[in-house]
Amino acid sequence: MTRSWRKSSRSGGIADSDCVEVSFAGDVAVRDSKNARGPVLLFPPARWRSFLRRVSR
Repeated sequence: MTRSWRKSSRSGGIADSDCVEVSFAGDVAVRDSKNARGPVLLFPPARWRSFLRRVSR
């Protein structure tokens, strides 16, 4: 499956690749933008929402 990856608009310009990227396709995938072929972390949507609630406090 080909994923469509998104990077935060707050992460800087295109040349600034020090960021994580997220893909939403059933589950939530997270990867390091500096290593796009590297490992990917997968989270169920409910866990991802829980994570976002906690870090946004």
